Amino acid sequence: MHKVITITLNPALDKSTKVSRVLPEKKLRCDEPVFEPGGGGINVSRAIKKLGGDSCAWFLSGGPAGEMLSKLLKEEGVSSWGIETKNWTRENLMVMETTTGNQFRFGMPGPETYENEWKQCLERLEQLPQEKAPEFVVASGSLPPGVPDDFYLQLAEIAHRKSIKLIIDTSGEALVKAAGEGVYLLKPNLGELAALAGKEQISAMEQEEIALQVLDEGKCKVLVVSLGPRGAMLASKEAGISYVVPPTVKQQSAVGAGDSMVAGMVMSLVKGCPLEEVVRYGVAAGTAATMTAGSELCRKEDTEEIYKWLQEHKQV
Repeated sequence: MHKVITITLNPALDKSTKVSRVLPEKKLRCDEPVFEPGGGGINVSRAIKKLGGDSCAWFLSGGPAGEMLSKLLKEEGVSSWGIETKNWTRENLMVMETTTGNQFRFGMPGPETYENEWKQCLERLEQLPQEKAPEFVVASGSLPPGVPDDFYLQLAEIAHRKSIKLIIDTSGEALVKAAGEGVYLLKPNLGELAALAGKEQISAMEQEEIALQVLDEGKCKVLVVSLGPRGAMLASKEAGISYVVPPTVKQQSAVGAGDSMVAGMVMSLVKGCPLEEVVRYGVAAGTAATMTAGSELCRKEDTEEIYKWLQEHKQV
Protein backbone atom coordinates (compact mmCIF):
# COMPACT_ATOMS: atom_id res chain seq x y z
CA MET A 1 0.00 0.00 0.00
CA HIS A 2 1.28 3.46 -0.92
CA LYS A 3 0.47 6.43 1.31
CA VAL A 4 0.90 8.73 -1.70
CA ILE A 5 -0.48 8.36 -5.23
CA THR A 6 0.23 10.90 -7.95
CA ILE A 7 -2.02 11.27 -10.99
CA THR A 8 -0.82 12.57 -14.37
CA LEU A 9 -3.26 12.62 -17.27
CA ASN A 10 -0.98 14.51 -19.65
CA PRO A 11 2.47 12.95 -19.17
CA ALA A 12 5.35 13.49 -21.55
CA LEU A 13 8.56 11.83 -22.57
CA ASP A 14 11.00 14.71 -22.18
CA LYS A 15 13.93 14.75 -24.58
CA SER A 16 16.79 17.21 -24.03
CA THR A 17 19.94 17.93 -25.97
CA LYS A 18 22.60 20.59 -26.55
CA VAL A 19 23.73 22.44 -29.64
CA SER A 20 26.18 25.24 -30.26
CA ARG A 21 23.59 27.64 -31.72
CA VAL A 22 19.96 27.36 -32.77
CA LEU A 23 19.86 28.76 -36.31
CA PRO A 24 17.16 28.72 -39.01
CA GLU A 25 17.59 26.81 -42.27
CA LYS A 26 20.64 24.94 -40.94
CA LYS A 27 21.20 21.28 -40.13
CA LEU A 28 22.04 21.45 -36.42
CA ARG A 29 24.41 18.84 -34.98
CA CYS A 30 23.07 18.04 -31.52
CA ASP A 31 24.59 16.14 -28.61
CA GLU A 32 23.25 12.71 -27.71
CA PRO A 33 19.73 13.22 -26.30
CA VAL A 34 18.76 12.53 -22.70
CA PHE A 35 15.31 11.04 -22.05
CA GLU A 36 13.36 11.65 -18.84
CA PRO A 37 9.82 10.92 -17.64
CA GLY A 38 7.79 14.14 -17.51
CA GLY A 39 4.45 15.58 -16.48
CA GLY A 40 3.31 17.14 -13.21
CA GLY A 41 2.44 14.13 -11.07
CA ILE A 42 5.20 11.99 -12.51
CA ASN A 43 7.77 14.63 -11.59
CA VAL A 44 6.31 14.85 -8.07
CA SER A 45 6.76 11.08 -7.69
CA ARG A 46 10.31 11.28 -9.03
CA ALA A 47 11.18 14.10 -6.65
CA ILE A 48 9.64 12.21 -3.70
CA LYS A 49 11.92 9.29 -4.57
CA LYS A 50 14.96 11.59 -4.74
CA LEU A 51 14.07 12.93 -1.29
CA GLY A 52 13.95 9.42 0.16
CA GLY A 53 10.19 8.86 0.06
CA ASP A 54 7.84 6.53 -1.76
CA SER A 55 4.76 6.94 -3.94
CA CYS A 56 2.97 5.36 -6.88
CA ALA A 57 2.62 7.31 -10.11
CA TRP A 58 -0.63 6.76 -12.06
CA PHE A 59 -0.54 8.05 -15.62
CA LEU A 60 -2.01 7.62 -19.09
CA SER A 61 0.38 5.70 -21.32
CA GLY A 62 0.25 5.26 -25.08
CA GLY A 63 2.59 3.94 -27.76
CA PRO A 64 6.40 3.69 -27.62
CA ALA A 65 6.72 6.94 -25.64
CA GLY A 66 4.39 5.56 -22.97
CA GLU A 67 6.40 2.33 -22.81
CA MET A 68 9.59 4.34 -22.47
CA LEU A 69 8.04 6.34 -19.61
CA SER A 70 7.30 3.15 -17.68
CA LYS A 71 10.81 1.84 -18.32
CA LEU A 72 12.47 5.06 -17.15
CA LEU A 73 10.34 5.22 -14.00
CA LYS A 74 11.27 1.63 -13.17
CA GLU A 75 14.95 2.48 -13.61
CA GLU A 76 14.53 5.34 -11.12
CA GLY A 77 12.80 3.02 -8.64
CA VAL A 78 9.44 4.79 -8.89
CA SER A 79 6.37 2.56 -8.58
CA SER A 80 3.84 3.23 -11.33
CA TRP A 81 0.62 2.18 -12.99
CA GLY A 82 0.20 3.06 -16.65
CA ILE A 83 -3.33 3.23 -18.08
CA GLU A 84 -3.05 2.15 -21.71
CA THR A 85 -4.37 4.65 -24.26
CA LYS A 86 -5.01 4.31 -27.97
CA ASN A 87 -3.09 7.47 -28.90
CA TRP A 88 0.60 7.95 -28.22
CA THR A 89 1.96 9.82 -25.23
CA ARG A 90 3.39 13.18 -26.26
CA GLU A 91 7.11 13.99 -26.45
CA ASN A 92 8.62 17.35 -25.48
CA LEU A 93 11.97 18.76 -26.56
CA MET A 94 14.39 21.01 -24.72
CA VAL A 95 17.47 22.36 -26.54
CA MET A 96 20.23 24.27 -24.78
CA GLU A 97 22.56 26.58 -26.69
CA THR A 98 26.03 25.94 -25.33
CA THR A 99 27.37 29.29 -26.56
CA THR A 100 24.71 31.39 -24.78
CA GLY A 101 23.21 29.14 -22.11
CA ASN A 102 19.74 29.85 -23.53
CA GLN A 103 17.11 27.14 -23.22
CA PHE A 104 14.55 26.48 -25.93
CA ARG A 105 11.59 24.44 -24.68
CA PHE A 106 9.18 22.93 -27.19
CA GLY A 107 6.05 21.61 -25.47
CA MET A 108 3.78 19.40 -27.56
CA PRO A 109 0.01 19.12 -27.09
CA GLY A 110 -1.31 16.02 -25.41
CA PRO A 111 -3.05 13.31 -27.46
CA GLU A 112 -6.83 13.01 -27.80
CA THR A 113 -7.96 10.97 -24.80
CA TYR A 114 -11.13 8.87 -24.69
CA GLU A 115 -13.67 8.64 -21.89
CA ASN A 116 -13.07 4.95 -21.21
CA GLU A 117 -9.36 5.77 -20.72
CA TRP A 118 -9.44 8.68 -18.26
CA LYS A 119 -12.36 7.19 -16.33
CA GLN A 120 -10.23 4.17 -15.40
CA CYS A 121 -8.26 6.42 -13.09
CA LEU A 122 -11.38 7.53 -11.20
CA GLU A 123 -12.85 4.03 -11.10
CA ARG A 124 -9.69 2.46 -9.70
CA LEU A 125 -9.44 5.05 -6.92
CA GLU A 126 -13.15 4.63 -6.12
CA GLN A 127 -12.83 0.85 -5.95
CA LEU A 128 -9.77 0.73 -3.68
CA PRO A 129 -10.77 -0.85 -0.37
CA GLN A 130 -10.47 1.59 2.52
CA GLU A 131 -7.52 -0.23 4.05
CA LYS A 132 -5.61 0.16 0.76
CA ALA A 133 -6.61 3.74 0.02
CA PRO A 134 -3.75 6.27 0.02
CA GLU A 135 -3.52 9.01 2.63
CA PHE A 136 -2.69 11.60 -0.04
CA VAL A 137 -3.42 11.92 -3.74
CA VAL A 138 -1.49 14.51 -5.76
CA ALA A 139 -3.21 15.52 -9.00
CA SER A 140 -0.87 17.69 -11.02
CA GLY A 141 -0.47 19.07 -14.50
CA SER A 142 -2.62 19.99 -17.48
CA LEU A 143 -5.46 17.93 -18.94
CA PRO A 144 -5.14 16.52 -22.49
CA PRO A 145 -7.82 16.96 -25.17
CA GLY A 146 -10.86 14.82 -24.47
CA VAL A 147 -10.62 15.05 -20.67
CA PRO A 148 -13.33 17.35 -19.23
CA ASP A 149 -12.39 20.48 -17.28
CA ASP A 150 -14.14 19.06 -14.23
CA PHE A 151 -11.95 15.93 -14.02
CA TYR A 152 -10.21 17.18 -10.87
CA LEU A 153 -13.61 18.03 -9.40
CA GLN A 154 -14.73 14.43 -9.98
CA LEU A 155 -11.50 13.31 -8.34
CA ALA A 156 -12.18 15.61 -5.37
CA GLU A 157 -15.63 14.09 -4.87
CA ILE A 158 -14.13 10.61 -4.65
CA ALA A 159 -11.36 11.82 -2.32
CA HIS A 160 -13.97 13.41 -0.06
CA ARG A 161 -16.02 10.19 0.15
CA LYS A 162 -12.94 8.12 0.94
CA SER A 163 -11.34 10.62 3.38
CA ILE A 164 -8.27 11.03 1.14
CA LYS A 165 -6.37 14.30 1.33
CA LEU A 166 -6.26 15.65 -2.22
CA ILE A 167 -3.52 18.05 -3.35
CA ILE A 168 -4.07 19.82 -6.68
CA ASP A 169 -1.49 21.71 -8.72
CA THR A 170 -2.96 22.82 -12.03
CA SER A 171 -4.20 25.96 -13.78
CA GLY A 172 -7.00 27.44 -15.88
CA GLU A 173 -10.54 26.09 -15.82
CA ALA A 174 -9.35 22.77 -14.37
CA LEU A 175 -8.17 24.63 -11.25
CA VAL A 176 -11.24 26.86 -10.94
CA LYS A 177 -13.65 23.93 -11.28
CA ALA A 178 -11.67 21.69 -8.91
CA ALA A 179 -11.66 24.12 -6.00
CA GLY A 180 -14.22 23.10 -3.40
CA GLU A 181 -15.17 20.44 -0.92
CA GLY A 182 -12.79 17.51 -1.06
CA VAL A 183 -9.64 19.50 -1.82
CA TYR A 184 -7.11 19.55 0.98
CA LEU A 185 -4.36 21.71 -0.52
CA LEU A 186 -4.08 23.99 -3.54
CA LYS A 187 -0.76 25.41 -4.76
CA PRO A 188 -1.52 28.34 -7.09
CA ASN A 189 0.79 31.16 -8.15
CA LEU A 190 -0.50 34.73 -7.89
CA GLY A 191 -2.14 34.61 -11.32
CA GLU A 192 -3.94 31.37 -10.46
CA LEU A 193 -4.94 32.78 -7.06
CA ALA A 194 -6.59 35.66 -8.90
CA ALA A 195 -8.51 33.19 -11.07
CA LEU A 196 -9.72 31.36 -7.96
CA ALA A 197 -11.12 34.64 -6.67
CA GLY A 198 -12.72 35.47 -10.03
CA LYS A 199 -10.36 38.39 -10.70
CA GLU A 200 -8.19 39.29 -13.69
CA GLN A 201 -5.18 40.00 -11.50
CA ILE A 202 -4.28 40.87 -7.93
CA SER A 203 -1.53 42.92 -6.34
CA ALA A 204 0.84 41.76 -3.61
CA MET A 205 -1.09 43.98 -1.18
CA GLU A 206 -4.29 42.01 -1.85
CA GLN A 207 -2.88 38.49 -1.75
CA GLU A 208 -3.51 37.84 1.95
CA GLU A 209 -7.09 39.10 1.79
CA ILE A 210 -7.79 37.04 -1.35
CA ALA A 211 -6.21 33.93 0.20
CA LEU A 212 -8.46 34.20 3.24
CA GLN A 213 -11.46 34.71 0.94
CA VAL A 214 -10.62 31.48 -0.92
CA LEU A 215 -10.44 29.62 2.41
CA ASP A 216 -13.70 31.16 3.66
CA GLU A 217 -15.43 30.02 0.47
CA GLY A 218 -14.36 26.44 1.24
CA LYS A 219 -12.28 26.00 -1.91
CA CYS A 220 -9.57 24.17 0.04
CA LYS A 221 -8.35 23.69 3.62
CA VAL A 222 -4.76 24.76 2.98
CA LEU A 223 -3.52 27.29 0.43
CA VAL A 224 0.15 27.55 -0.49
CA VAL A 225 0.77 30.41 -2.90
CA SER A 226 3.98 30.08 -4.88
CA LEU A 227 5.84 33.40 -5.08
CA GLY A 228 8.75 32.28 -7.28
CA PRO A 229 12.16 33.40 -6.00
CA ARG A 230 10.37 35.05 -3.04
CA GLY A 231 9.29 31.67 -1.70
CA ALA A 232 5.72 30.96 -0.68
CA MET A 233 2.79 32.17 1.40
CA LEU A 234 0.90 29.71 3.59
CA ALA A 235 -2.72 30.38 4.41
CA SER A 236 -4.96 28.15 6.51
CA LYS A 237 -7.53 28.62 9.25
CA GLU A 238 -5.36 26.45 11.48
CA ALA A 239 -2.03 28.23 10.94
CA GLY A 240 -3.13 31.68 9.74
CA ILE A 241 -0.88 33.41 7.23
CA SER A 242 2.89 33.08 7.14
CA TYR A 243 5.72 33.37 4.64
CA VAL A 244 8.76 31.28 3.81
CA VAL A 245 11.51 33.26 2.07
CA PRO A 246 14.38 31.15 0.68
CA PRO A 247 18.05 32.13 0.62
CA THR A 248 19.57 33.53 -2.57
CA VAL A 249 21.10 30.68 -4.57
CA LYS A 250 22.82 30.41 -7.92
CA GLN A 251 19.89 29.60 -10.17
CA GLN A 252 20.52 27.42 -13.21
CA SER A 253 16.98 26.46 -14.25
CA ALA A 254 13.49 26.90 -12.82
CA VAL A 255 12.23 23.78 -14.60
CA GLY A 256 10.81 21.29 -12.08
CA ALA A 257 10.86 23.73 -9.15
CA GLY A 258 7.08 23.64 -8.65
CA ASP A 259 6.90 19.84 -8.78
CA SER A 260 9.85 19.56 -6.39
CA MET A 261 8.10 21.97 -4.01
CA VAL A 262 4.97 19.81 -4.00
CA ALA A 263 7.08 16.71 -3.40
CA GLY A 264 8.78 18.32 -0.42
CA MET A 265 5.44 19.33 1.09
CA VAL A 266 3.97 15.85 0.61
CA MET A 267 7.02 14.26 2.26
CA SER A 268 6.48 16.45 5.34
CA LEU A 269 2.72 15.90 5.40
CA VAL A 270 3.23 12.13 5.44
CA LYS A 271 5.50 12.60 8.47
CA GLY A 272 2.78 14.61 10.22
CA CYS A 273 4.78 17.84 10.38
CA PRO A 274 3.09 21.17 11.27
CA LEU A 275 1.98 23.18 8.22
CA GLU A 276 4.72 25.80 8.66
CA GLU A 277 7.35 23.05 8.45
CA VAL A 278 5.54 21.46 5.51
CA VAL A 279 5.85 24.67 3.50
CA ARG A 280 9.40 25.27 4.72
CA TYR A 281 10.55 21.88 3.42
CA GLY A 282 8.58 22.41 0.20
CA VAL A 283 10.29 25.75 -0.44
CA ALA A 284 13.65 24.11 0.31
CA ALA A 285 13.00 21.42 -2.32
CA GLY A 286 11.70 23.92 -4.87
CA THR A 287 14.71 26.19 -4.36
CA ALA A 288 17.05 23.19 -4.59
CA ALA A 289 15.56 22.36 -8.00
CA THR A 290 16.56 25.79 -9.34
CA MET A 291 20.20 24.96 -8.53
CA THR A 292 20.22 22.07 -11.00
CA ALA A 293 20.72 22.39 -14.75
CA GLY A 294 18.12 21.64 -17.42
CA SER A 295 15.11 19.68 -16.25
CA GLU A 296 16.80 17.97 -13.29
CA LEU A 297 14.69 17.95 -10.14
CA CYS A 298 15.80 18.73 -6.58
CA ARG A 299 18.71 16.93 -4.95
CA LYS A 300 18.24 15.69 -1.40
CA GLU A 301 21.54 17.13 -0.10
CA ASP A 302 20.73 20.62 -1.45
CA THR A 303 17.19 20.41 -0.06
CA GLU A 304 18.39 19.45 3.41
CA GLU A 305 20.98 22.23 3.45
CA ILE A 306 18.43 24.88 2.44
CA TYR A 307 15.87 23.51 4.91
CA LYS A 308 18.40 23.79 7.72
CA TRP A 309 19.05 27.42 6.72
CA LEU A 310 15.30 28.13 6.68
CA GLN A 311 14.90 26.67 10.16
CA GLU A 312 17.69 28.90 11.42
CA HIS A 313 16.15 31.97 9.76
CA LYS A 314 12.48 31.50 10.58
CA GLN A 315 10.28 34.50 9.90
CA VAL A 316 9.09 36.06 13.14
